[in-house]
Amino acid sequence: MTTETTTETTETVAFPQDRTCPYHPPAGYRPLAEGPPLSRVSLYDGRSVWVVTGHAEARALLSDGRLSSDRQNVAFPVPSARFAGVARTQRAALLGMDDPEHQAQRRMLIPSFTLKRTAELRPRIQETVDRLIDAMTAGGAREAELVGAFALPVPSMVICALLGVPYEDHEFFEAQSRRLLRGPGPADVEDARDRINAYLRELIGRKRVTPGQGLLDELIAERLETGRTDVEELVSIAAILLIAGHETTANMISLGTYTLLRHPEQLAELRSDPSLLPGAVEELMRFLSIADGMLRVATEPVEVGGVVIRPEDGVVFATSVINRDAAVYPDPDVLDWHRPARHHVAFGFGIHQCLGQNLARAEMEIALGTLFARLPGLRPAVAPEEIAFTPGDTIQGMLELPVTW
Repeated sequence: MTTETTTETTETVAFPQDRTCPYHPPAGYRPLAEGPPLSRVSLYDGRSVWVVTGHAEARALLSDGRLSSDRQNVAFPVPSARFAGVARTQRAALLGMDDPEHQAQRRMLIPSFTLKRTAELRPRIQETVDRLIDAMTAGGAREAELVGAFALPVPSMVICALLGVPYEDHEFFEAQSRRLLRGPGPADVEDARDRINAYLRELIGRKRVTPGQGLLDELIAERLETGRTDVEELVSIAAILLIAGHETTANMISLGTYTLLRHPEQLAELRSDPSLLPGAVEELMRFLSIADGMLRVATEPVEVGGVVIRPEDGVVFATSVINRDAAVYPDPDVLDWHRPARHHVAFGFGIHQCLGQNLARAEMEIALGTLFARLPGLRPAVAPEEIAFTPGDTIQGMLELPVTW
């Protein structure tokens, strides 16, 4: 018999919570990890929503069309007060919509993110990585702040080149991306969103007069000028690609670096056998789960894991717990790239699975492999307790990572 009473013991758990260790789930999620695959948690405003922690249940629900990604649905769950306004006032491209609109947008972008296209970009990624390490070590320098000097510029330069966005504008859109994703309040988040959109509208206007090279230019020629889309849809798509294209990978590079430095035996193995790098990147994706807390709202009843999710129920996917489901990953808290980890949900699952995952893997492999090969003495320059990392309601990662070598 279906029941909804098996989850009472976890109703008081708050979601999201900050991590106490940047590469482990929050300690407060332990009752969720030890409980049933679906239970109840409380959001910042006291709203009770379903939280999914089971791997099989997560994959089933993430591919179920009865769960909606439409953030303008008044029942859509919001993780914190600072995101409440921006979630309701503009429909986000790709991530914030359902099929068929989602599929129409995704279809126009897929050719730019295939394995073949990613392979073609690898020499440019390698050149970017080498140039940044050259700059870090110029003049015999022996220390740097790795986020600003390396982890952020690598994906930022790559996504700018792919989209056709001038990299000389990177300080502006990186600063606004930080405000958009990390607050500190609702007004800051909405203002950052508006500034990014205004910048992209102006850039699209310039490109319509003087076309350049990049995905944005292709979309202008093929979609905008032919009347198949409008400026606002193109702005929304460009904003998602620009922000997600550098923020997520930057956090994976910095947090991946730190995690490997804190696991010296695994790092030594990786240095001795670079062929392990693709598997190491996959395991780091599982282990770190930086996009922790994917959100959905039910539009129809859904029965899964012994419970019934009702229409208008909010659903949160605790990615960091899902990717450490012991039924799927033995010794899940151990960093082990000899395990088959490819079926993790760090990139999501179903129709919203990350469009740029091939590019992210390539950037991670090249950035980490080159960094540790060229700087064999790399180590943190400060104690762990002095390193600041992001809050629990946004993409997980390092705010700064001072290093020496």
